Amino acid sequence: MDANIQRALNDKLYDKRKIGALELERVIRDLVSVKDYQRVHDILEQLCNEYAYAVHQPHARNGGLIGLAAAAIALGPLGADSELSVKNGAELLDRLVKDIVSESAASYVSILEAPPEFDGDDKVSLGENSHLPTAFSLPRFIPLLKERIWVINPFTRQFLVGWITLLDSIPDLELVTYLPDFLGGLLKFLSDQNSDVRAATQTCLDKFLNEIKRISRIKKGILESKRSKEGAKRKRQDSIDSESINPEFEEGDELESDAALDDDDDSSGEDWIPGQDVEINYKEILQILTATLDSPLEEDCLLESLRWVVEFLDICPEEVLPFTPKILAHMLPAMASTKETIHQAATRVNTCLMDYVVSLSDDSELTQPPPSQPPQYFSTSRLPVPGEKGVEGNTSNRASLASSRDLDLRSPTPAQGRSISTPADINITQTQADLDYAAAVNSLTLLFLNDHEATRVAALTWLIMLHRKAPRKVLAFNDGTFPALLKTLSDPSDAVVTKDLQLLSQISRNTEDDYFANFMVNLLQLFSTDRKLLETRGNLIIRQLCLSLSPERIYRTLADCIEKEEDVEFASIMVQNLNNNLITAPQLADVRKRLRNLEARDGQTLFVALFRSWCYNAVATFSLCLLAQAYEQAYNLLQIFGELDMTVNMLIQVDKLVQLIESPVFT
Repeated sequence: MDANIQRALNDKLYDKRKIGALELERVIRDLVSVKDYQRVHDILEQLCNEYAYAVHQPHARNGGLIGLAAAAIALGPLGADSELSVKNGAELLDRLVKDIVSESAASYVSILEAPPEFDGDDKVSLGENSHLPTAFSLPRFIPLLKERIWVINPFTRQFLVGWITLLDSIPDLELVTYLPDFLGGLLKFLSDQNSDVRAATQTCLDKFLNEIKRISRIKKGILESKRSKEGAKRKRQDSIDSESINPEFEEGDELESDAALDDDDDSSGEDWIPGQDVEINYKEILQILTATLDSPLEEDCLLESLRWVVEFLDICPEEVLPFTPKILAHMLPAMASTKETIHQAATRVNTCLMDYVVSLSDDSELTQPPPSQPPQYFSTSRLPVPGEKGVEGNTSNRASLASSRDLDLRSPTPAQGRSISTPADINITQTQADLDYAAAVNSLTLLFLNDHEATRVAALTWLIMLHRKAPRKVLAFNDGTFPALLKTLSDPSDAVVTKDLQLLSQISRNTEDDYFANFMVNLLQLFSTDRKLLETRGNLIIRQLCLSLSPERIYRTLADCIEKEEDVEFASIMVQNLNNNLITAPQLADVRKRLRNLEARDGQTLFVALFRSWCYNAVATFSLCLLAQAYEQAYNLLQIFGELDMTVNMLIQVDKLVQLIESPVFT
C-alpha cells in the first residue's frame, strides 16, 4: 500500500482512517481495471497480516477492518468475474467479511454512552485519545441489497443469497422485518437456470416463512395468555365484589386481594419472548406475492407465491382478504395449468380462501368502515370472537370460524349475539369487512373469457358462493354481470352452462318478480338472436332452470312473453321446444299433473295461459290438449288441421307426436 494510506489506516482518528479506506478502495478499483491482480493480492495480505491481526495495536486493527471492507466493496463485482481465479479470490474475501459481520453485526452501541463534550483543550485531547465505537447498520445495508437484488448473473445471485442467509441467521438483526424490500427480486431467483441458486433461494425462503410462522404463533400465544389472565382477573374481581356485600368480609382481606391481583399483573408483564416485538408488514408482502402470481411463465416463482398465500391464510387470513380480487384473477387461471404441482397448489389456495370467505360473518359486513378511513392491519392472526376457546393450531381455528359462521346464520338480526362491545370485536368487524365485493365480482366476470373450462367453472362457483353469502352486494353490480352471464349460456362447455344457469336461477329466486320476468325476456331474446344456441342447448337450459326454479312459474312467464312475440317463426320454434320438454322432461312432472286436473282452478288457469301462446304451433297446441285430457278441444283442432297446408315440419312434428302417444307419456 501507499505510505500515505498506511499512515491513514493506522491513525487514531476514525475520520482519517475512513479517508484512507476510501483512497484504498479507489486504488484497488484502478488495479482491477488494469488487471494487476498480484498487487491486489499483496495489499490484502498486508491488510490481514500487518493490520487485522495486530492484536496489540487497536488502531491498526480497526484500520485493517475498514480497509478490508473497502477492498470488499471494490472487489464486489468480481464475484461474477469470468476469470475463475479472480472469482475465487473475491469469494475468499467475501467469506472473511461475512465472518466479521456474523461476529459483530449484532453488537449494540448506545448513543447514550457517547463521551460528553468539553470546552477548550479538553475537547481536543478527548478526540485524539478516544475511539468512538461503531455498529453494523441494517437500515443502511438494505438499500444496497434492494438495489442489487434484481441482477441476472447466477454468481451474483448466489452471492446475494449467501448474504441474506447470513444476516437472517443473526437473531438480533431481525432481517425478516425488511423482507418486503427484497422479496420480489428473491422470488425471481427461483427461475434461475443454475440449480445451486434455486436450491439456496428455496432454502432461504423456507427459513423466512418458518420465521414468520414462529413469530405469529408467539403473538397469538401472548394474546391468548393476556385474555385468559384478564378473564381470570375479572372473575376474581367479581368474586371480591360479591363478597364485599357480606358484612363478615373485612377491609384488610380486600386490600390483600387487590394487592394479589396487582402482583399477578406485574409478574405477567415481566416475561419477554424473543420475536414478540418483531413487526412483519404482511400487506407489503402480499402485494409482492399477488404481483408475482401474474407471471405464469415463471412456474417455480408462481408455485412459491401460491405456497406463501396458503400459509398466510393460516397465519393472518384477515390480511389476505383485501387481496382476494387480485388473487382470484391470477389463481383461477393457474388451476387450469398443465403442470400438476401448480394445479394442486392453486386448487389448495382456492379451497382455503373460499373456506375463509364463507366462514366470515354475514352481519359484520354491514358495519364496513367508510372508504376514507384506511384499513387496519395487524401483525397477528385473526382475533377470535368472544367465547372462542384458545387457539390450538390451524384446525381448531378453522373449526371456530365455521362455528362462528353457523351462529351468525342462525341469528335473526345483525345485533343479536353482540351484546358486549370490545376493541377486539371492532377489529374483527373491520377486518372481516375488507372484502371488496365489487372488485371480486369484476375479476370473476372477466374470467368468463378465459380459454380453460376449469377456470370458468371456478369463477362461476365463486360468484354463486358470493351471491349466496351477500346477495345485495353482488346484485349491486349486477348491471355489468348480467349480460355476461347470459352470454355465457353460449359457452361450449356443458359444465359452464350448468353453473351459469345455477347462478342465474339463484339470483332470480332471491329477487323480485320484475327481475325474473326481465330474465325470461332476455333469455328469449338470446334464443331469438342465436338459433344455434336454441337448437343445441335449448333443452339443457330449460330443464336446468326448471330444476332450480319453479317450472310452472317459468312456463307461465315464458308463455306470456311468447304471446307478445312478433316473430311468428321464432315463436313457433320456441313453443315446439317448450312443448317437447313439457311432455318428456322429468323436471316438469308436477306441471303435467296439474294440467291433467282441469277441474281445479289452478289447472284451468295454467292451461289457458299456455294455450294462448301454444297457438303459434298447431301440433304443440293439439298435444297440449291431449296432455290436459281436453279431448273435445283436441277434436275441434283436428277439424281445423284438415284445412291447413301441411308442411314438412308439421308432418315431422305429427310423427313425433304419434310416437309419444304410443309411449307411456299420455297414460
